[in-house]
Amino acid sequence: MSSHAERYAEFRRQQADSSAAVEEFRRLYDFEFDAFQVRACRALEEGQGVLVAAPTGSGKTVVGEFAVHLALSEGRKCFYTTPIKALSNQKYADLARRYGADRVGLLTGDNSVNGEAPVVVMTTEVLRNMLYAGSATLAGLAFVVMDEVHYLADRFRGAVWEEVIIHLPESVRMVALSATVSNAEEFGEWLQEVRGETRVIVDEHRPVPLWQHMLVGNRMHDLFVSPEDADEDEYAEQAARGVSAARRAERRAARAQEKRPEQLVNPRLLRLARDDARYTQLNRKRRSARGRTPYKRPQTRFRPPGRPEIVERLDAAALLPAIVFIFSRAGCEAAVADCLAAGLRLTTVAEREEIRAFVERRCAELPPADLAVLGYDAWLAGLERGVASHHAGLLPTFKEVVEELFSRSLVKAVFATETLALGINMPARTVVIEKMDKWNGETHADLTAGEYTQLTGRAGRRGIDVEGHAVVVWQPGVDPEQVAGLASTRTYPLNSSFRPSYNMAVNLVGQVGRERSRTMLEASFAQFQSDRAVVGLVRELRRNEAALEGYARAAECHLGDFMAYARLRRQLSDLEKNASRVNTLARRDQAARSLERLRPGDVIRVPAGRRAGFAVVLDPGVAVGNGDGPSPLVLTVNRQVKRLTTADFPVPVEPVERLRIPKTFQARSARSRQDLASMLRAKLERADAPPPVRVRDVGEDDEIARLRRELRAHPCHGCAEREDHARWAERYFRLERDVRSQRQRVEGRSHVIARTFDRVCGVLDDLGYLEGDDVTPQGRRLAKIYSELDLLAAESLRTGVWDGLSPEELAAVVSGLVFETRRPDDAHAPRIPPGAAADAVLEMARLWGELYEVEKNHRVSFLREPDFGFAWAAFRWARGHRLDAVLSDTELTAGDFVRAVRQLLDLLGQVADAAPEEGGVRRTARAAMDALRRGVVAYSSVS
Repeated sequence: MSSHAERYAEFRRQQADSSAAVEEFRRLYDFEFDAFQVRACRALEEGQGVLVAAPTGSGKTVVGEFAVHLALSEGRKCFYTTPIKALSNQKYADLARRYGADRVGLLTGDNSVNGEAPVVVMTTEVLRNMLYAGSATLAGLAFVVMDEVHYLADRFRGAVWEEVIIHLPESVRMVALSATVSNAEEFGEWLQEVRGETRVIVDEHRPVPLWQHMLVGNRMHDLFVSPEDADEDEYAEQAARGVSAARRAERRAARAQEKRPEQLVNPRLLRLARDDARYTQLNRKRRSARGRTPYKRPQTRFRPPGRPEIVERLDAAALLPAIVFIFSRAGCEAAVADCLAAGLRLTTVAEREEIRAFVERRCAELPPADLAVLGYDAWLAGLERGVASHHAGLLPTFKEVVEELFSRSLVKAVFATETLALGINMPARTVVIEKMDKWNGETHADLTAGEYTQLTGRAGRRGIDVEGHAVVVWQPGVDPEQVAGLASTRTYPLNSSFRPSYNMAVNLVGQVGRERSRTMLEASFAQFQSDRAVVGLVRELRRNEAALEGYARAAECHLGDFMAYARLRRQLSDLEKNASRVNTLARRDQAARSLERLRPGDVIRVPAGRRAGFAVVLDPGVAVGNGDGPSPLVLTVNRQVKRLTTADFPVPVEPVERLRIPKTFQARSARSRQDLASMLRAKLERADAPPPVRVRDVGEDDEIARLRRELRAHPCHGCAEREDHARWAERYFRLERDVRSQRQRVEGRSHVIARTFDRVCGVLDDLGYLEGDDVTPQGRRLAKIYSELDLLAAESLRTGVWDGLSPEELAAVVSGLVFETRRPDDAHAPRIPPGAAADAVLEMARLWGELYEVEKNHRVSFLREPDFGFAWAAFRWARGHRLDAVLSDTELTAGDFVRAVRQLLDLLGQVADAAPEEGGVRRTARAAMDALRRGVVAYSSVS
């Protein structure tokens, strides 16, 4: 801990770096700003953009809020963008409380509140759409805050962040707020190139220290210990084993001479893992022995605690409120049920009354008929006892209530999936990680350092807790050193996921033309990272090209062009090697066919190897071949029974004699083997053994003969230093092969974004959405559709697939463009409404197949296959069916259902904007939106 003098010196430095505006802003908060916050605010005040990379919970958003403060004081605008609607809603509420609802707006697609206010909170997609549309709302914009900017690494939505950064007007100052990433300087250099002067401010200090623990049974152990503690623990164990005090003292003195790190992994945990591995190994050996029962682990030591026990243990240690990360929705719900069944109660009578009143107020507008379907009573019972679940399948209103009650410390323990770690401001005193692996959609994968950091970053509430705690529940197979490695790695790299899309292409070409669009896309972070990688490759390539010139000079010959002569030699060598391979294969084939002709009693000569010599065939072994040919069973003259393979016969084999094998012969009988071997020797003594079979090689290639003549006729063939020159030439050829590979790698990374853009434009040219630098009427419709399947939606509009559908039928078929089954392997055949909707689905599938072929011709692949797994539910909901009836036909939770309908509403709104005014699709899409926006969907503000 720093001394009072050091802290005072730091305070004085902050004072010197501060300004009147920063000091005025600081008075709005009830805590002192950290140095990195002051530096970032000062940079903004001086007219620079900033990139702030700091740990979760360190107070990065203060810098974004200072941009809001500056914009308001200057009479200009500030847009505050977030990656998810839940975070937008949360930030809107925070800013509206501070600056007044009349000065703050919200735009998320679902909600449009006071959109022309000087401060508007929005999702990043909304800002991207504004930029492409040239919205008048952009007038007077001075700052854009991009919260959680590390989202640009997201492979599904990351491109939106780069589009916004590239296309924002130069006059707009950007505030990029990121989690701690290991390449912040690289990202900052890119921002400097595309946005102008940008200050990079990296802070790795957590304002609330984080302690790492492992929960073993019902005991909590520190993951790290000091060297002194480790020594004490080790010497105590030595004493228990009977190691003498003198010997222990010697070991202690020897260890004192070693260079020791400041922290070590707790040796008790290492012993636990070692013992667990020993039990596993013993059991593996026991299972391999018949009739042996496995060793049993001592249950008191190795049994992981139940979820209610975990919460009780944390409560006893004053470590609540806590978030317990369980990477399963069903697991989160089961954890709450377990706590209720165990009689766990974490709240007082007054808190329970406050919780019930708050819940009833927030849920008053939910349709009473739907409450039973939503599991309202069980959910409320959990809340009243201080426990809740939080996952993407939860009804949005329920999630909001859980978040609010947890932030007010009324809910003490939340069982959550990792989605809770993505941006929502919901810190806890303690974070518990139940398992060190999770399902990633394809397999169970170990947590990465970045994921571990993101999850544990929730622990420790600034201004409330003096320290945060991260707890890993130990289970057999967990390696404490691996956990320690994750806990010690505080950063992870930020890599771009940017690539052009069809919607992006028509929007850009319509604004600035094709060539200017290519130039703009070349400014992406993806290309910047690719170019930086190319720099190293090019440097090495240039070095190797210079070396090639040197090798060529060293191989020069006074009699002629030695490199041309060397190429002839190399060409001849390659052809001869190929001919040798052909001959080897031919001999092997002939040998295999000769083995197939053998019969029991044939006497053969094994030509080479350890089994060389004469033998009699007992069984030709045609049926037991391993795929490489027959494997004959033979008896050698030395009385050994062996199974031969084609590898024992580099040349074909022919029988040299015949020998009758007695019917009473048994290969396992030593007497039988001896008698038959004696008969074999006698037969061979009476016969003259023929010479080994020779195999004629494949005839010499005419090209080989020509090259040999040309080589002998070359002037350099007679050079006295020919072999010295040849060695330099061989070095040249080996390096030349590497240089070719390097050139291909450089070409593959250079202008990769522009090349992809050209291919995308090629698809759009073929389909009539672009004509050179002109966007066609169909292209202008595509420009209004921001969907993963944007081109299929535009084609469906253009070809009239959706004409004549009813609102509920249109909702059903359009759902196929936004819905994705969570587990595709478990998906059933989707149920499609009959009649016109079924015909439209078939036509959309045909269109997708045609687009797939067009994409393949242009070497791109952007369009996934439409998924109509939600079509029947969308159809019934739009028809007015009850929630319980709709959900009974699906495997979706209420939260998944609401989110799917919200996504469908977004796309239907885009379809309505893009559809021709004269057609009926525009009216039908709006009618479908009205039909869908009811019940729990209408009363859920977050998706």
